[in-house]
Amino acid sequence: MKTIILFYSRSRKTALVARTLAEEINADTVEIVDLTERNGPLNYLKASVDAFREQKTLIKPETVDLSNYDLVYIGSPTWGSKPAPAIITLIDQCDFKGKDVILFATMGSSGGQKVIERIREKIEPRGGRMIKSFQVKTGGKKIEELVDDVAKIVQEEDLHIYGI
Repeated sequence: MKTIILFYSRSRKTALVARTLAEEINADTVEIVDLTERNGPLNYLKASVDAFREQKTLIKPETVDLSNYDLVYIGSPTWGSKPAPAIITLIDQCDFKGKDVILFATMGSSGGQKVIERIREKIEPRGGRMIKSFQVKTGGKKIEELVDDVAKIVQEEDLHIYGI
């Protein structure tokens, strides 16, 4: 069974979580790039408003062919208790029919469960079936701590068994 991790990361923390997870479970990764400028205080504020309104954005790649994968992880940062616009856009452009999906949200302190619930609401009408989810608190943590947190989640949630 082939596994892929799709993720978006503005601050690079979600990227660190996704890549660490990929090493732990032997998965492919595809980073979704938001072509809208999201760096800097003003752009970050606009990004939060876009997330709240679920505004679409231009992304690269525009879609991901999931036909060779049985298991799909989707990871998003938490922006105002909402998924990043790049993830919302990606979900709307992918075919999840018959795919098992594991969702994860990264967050500074809270709101991750709402992100997971919203992504679930988006993938299920597209044929995906959420089989598991988890959250990773990233606020104030060093790289080593996040890597350790992901390894611990893989063990506690038995994530190795899903890719078999």
